[in-house]
Amino acid sequence: MLQKRSIDLDLIRNSPLERTIGPVGLTAMGVGAVVGAGIFITPGIIAASYAGPSVILSYIVAALVCALAALCYSEFSSTIPLSGSAYTYVYIVFGELPAWVVGWALISEYLFAVSSVAVSWSAYFQNILDSIGLHLPEILRAATGTAGHQGFGINLVAGLVVLLIGFLLAGGLRESTRVNTIMVFVKVAVIILFVVVAVFYIKPKNYHPFMPFGATGIFSGASLAFYAYIGFDAVSTASEEVKEPQRTMPIGIVSSLLIASLLYSLVSFVIVGVVHYSRLNVGDPVAFVLQVIHQNWVAGIVSLGAVVGMTTVLLVMSYGGTRLLFAISRDGLLPKAFAKVNPKTHVPITNTWIFAVIASFLAMFIPLDVITELVNIGTLFAFAMVSIGVIFLRKNPQVKDLPTAYKVPLYPFIPILSFILCIGLMLKLRAITWIVFGFWFLAGLLVYLIYGHHHSKLLNDHVTTAHKD
Repeated sequence: MLQKRSIDLDLIRNSPLERTIGPVGLTAMGVGAVVGAGIFITPGIIAASYAGPSVILSYIVAALVCALAALCYSEFSSTIPLSGSAYTYVYIVFGELPAWVVGWALISEYLFAVSSVAVSWSAYFQNILDSIGLHLPEILRAATGTAGHQGFGINLVAGLVVLLIGFLLAGGLRESTRVNTIMVFVKVAVIILFVVVAVFYIKPKNYHPFMPFGATGIFSGASLAFYAYIGFDAVSTASEEVKEPQRTMPIGIVSSLLIASLLYSLVSFVIVGVVHYSRLNVGDPVAFVLQVIHQNWVAGIVSLGAVVGMTTVLLVMSYGGTRLLFAISRDGLLPKAFAKVNPKTHVPITNTWIFAVIASFLAMFIPLDVITELVNIGTLFAFAMVSIGVIFLRKNPQVKDLPTAYKVPLYPFIPILSFILCIGLMLKLRAITWIVFGFWFLAGLLVYLIYGHHHSKLLNDHVTTAHKD
């Protein structure tokens, strides 16, 4: 179970997936994954309940933690340009069982992130429909158990948008990337419009006191702000479909994180400058600020931008989930159907639709507060494993046979610091999150023991070689 996978040089050179993504497309994927619902929701909550006007520092702290992990991801993804992200990297440096645990945690991240964002997308979209006089029947507006919703219900819009994303991905990566890039530019333009309009209404007195909750509030806010950055790791799943991965992967990962950090900092700085932080504990702080300054025409554009923004998150996170399933299946730990690639579109269509159907079901029938529990902890766990894994990667004798790739600076200080910070943020998560993660971990362990271990390609190849000897 601890046997390590060797780096398959032939697979790197002759992947069944098509290399179509350049630096701009990859950076757009990263920005599309990171800048979504979080930028329209979390700044107000963090400011009101945790950090006050120093909310910008909470985002900077979270960005620094992500940046350290991003440097580690960059070294792995440029050295080993294969699908699977942290799962593949951990398989090579730690072995099969640890890789399965990380892969299973990442499946939860992608699956539940897509489902939760789809529910938020549905809420914004229904608000737009309501504003023009179109109203869905109550039974189709939200899942049973959703706050404010009485009786049985399903979130039809959330389920349909996930299936629509699945259809788009099944059509081919080139087309999906083009659509994503266009939507990312629209989203960024909407955010810049908000900043340009609202900055003239800033009142300097709203920045005092700057740290009403002290340093503790900043770091507590950072643990929540971290959710807003989840998604940049999905970029690393594209390693096998990127042109010149040794150059493109570091550019895409680091650039997308820098752009996202700048946008989050600008929005949070403007929001607390225009409206006192104590009034910002609302679900739509950006729209709320625009209403306060009587710029309702911009609020409508921002609502549309929020829908576009969350669409790009759905697209990239769904893509990441399908490529993760592809990599795990190729290793035999999941059924072979997940690894079948359409020869025309170069897309693993079967697993794309399976992922979409499961995520659609979760989005339609499970309330938002339930399906978001596993997102943060699964991501932080993967970040921690990748960070410390860089040290073991450097000691791997196969690495010397690979093309010169990006190297983490200040080695081994940065990988160790990244590992410690990720574990620290994990420990700040609620007890219920750890309990749910524990049950998810046990379920994954059963799947591995019942199916994965017996069908492992690595194990079967080892047994076949032993018999030949």
